[in-house]
Amino acid sequence: MSVRLRLLLRQYSDFESAVQAEIDLFRREHPEIEVEAEPLELHTLYERLFVSGDLRDGKCDLALVVTDWLCEAVEKELLEDLAPWMRTRPLAGWPEAWPVSLTEPVCFGERICSLPWHDGPECLIYRRDYLEDPPEGGAFRNQYGYNLAPPRTWSQLRDVTRFFTRPEQERWGTVVAAFPDGHNTLYDFALQLWSRGGSLHDATGRPTIDTRAATEALDFYRELVCDPSRCHPDSPHLDSTRSGDLFLSGNIALMVNWFGFAARADRPGSPLEGRIAIAPLPAEPGRRPASLSVFWTMGIAAGSKNKAAAWEFLRFIARPAIDRARVDYGTVGVQLATWRDPALQRRIPCYAAIEEISLGAMRLPRSRHLPAFAEVIDKVIVDALTGDDPSSAILERAQRELAHMNLIFDEGL
Repeated sequence: MSVRLRLLLRQYSDFESAVQAEIDLFRREHPEIEVEAEPLELHTLYERLFVSGDLRDGKCDLALVVTDWLCEAVEKELLEDLAPWMRTRPLAGWPEAWPVSLTEPVCFGERICSLPWHDGPECLIYRRDYLEDPPEGGAFRNQYGYNLAPPRTWSQLRDVTRFFTRPEQERWGTVVAAFPDGHNTLYDFALQLWSRGGSLHDATGRPTIDTRAATEALDFYRELVCDPSRCHPDSPHLDSTRSGDLFLSGNIALMVNWFGFAARADRPGSPLEGRIAIAPLPAEPGRRPASLSVFWTMGIAAGSKNKAAAWEFLRFIARPAIDRARVDYGTVGVQLATWRDPALQRRIPCYAAIEEISLGAMRLPRSRHLPAFAEVIDKVIVDALTGDDPSSAILERAQRELAHMNLIFDEGL
């Protein structure tokens, strides 16, 4: 008897291509199991999974779920616990074949809510051919008084992005994914805050965003995004995938974004092949660089009527060969064997650095309240980019809203 699985995923060409390739390979071994993939825009995906009830009611069998959403999914019991399935039909290499930075976030006590599928710690992605060009280096040194290199501080990033912005050549110093989608706005704010020694919450788990470090973070962010002499003017309308596409077009000198975009830009056949490198994110002087770990996982819907078939699909895509092949479609593998593959590192040199970046990356609060907090930060960013109120006033308003919501990050602290 044939079985039909429905898989919901984020609408993004690289995700769609990788998932379809894995479905096609799976079908060769399991012709009795059909898998239908439905790509959805990010907000629609969240709505289908958490509001419309697709996970709970069995309207889908499998789903890509970003780590931001996992606490909510676990609290509402929307994802199948994979631990019992691992005992009856073991997953080869679990958990040793994956980095601990990817296995810990999907485990809640003894429960395993999903499997890592696509990683992407944040890093500084830059054009080597720009920053290592001798004439450019000489001109930069004459103008700013120090050597051109990947910026180590936010002040240096200000200089480098202004130097490379040349609208008459359709070139900009940087691009920022500033569209308020509840994701990259929060991620960039957190990185700006952490790199200044700040925190999103106090020791009790209460959000604290009306601090001096938060004000300095928002000041820098809005100054950068709103300055067409340093940043691409379309930034307020771009999410992470569209900003990555713009970088791939060849008109951006550097950007803070996900590792996956560096790998995508540097893969064979890319117009930027051999011209891309990555570096740690800038930080304030005396502070350690910060990075952020957020990644996509795949889980089984709690309401699925086809859990055995869905588990077979998860076991299949967790094979090392499948994880390695995923890279060819622009997504990022999640197993150590993929990251450490010498042939892959020769072909896409950025992979030589992903393990160090991933293991050292910070994480957002592990809480069911994170999506609600992200909505507040979205409002902060919109107010900062469209209004004239001081950053301190914007953050004070947001802090009052958070206090009224009585929002506390009460898990994983």
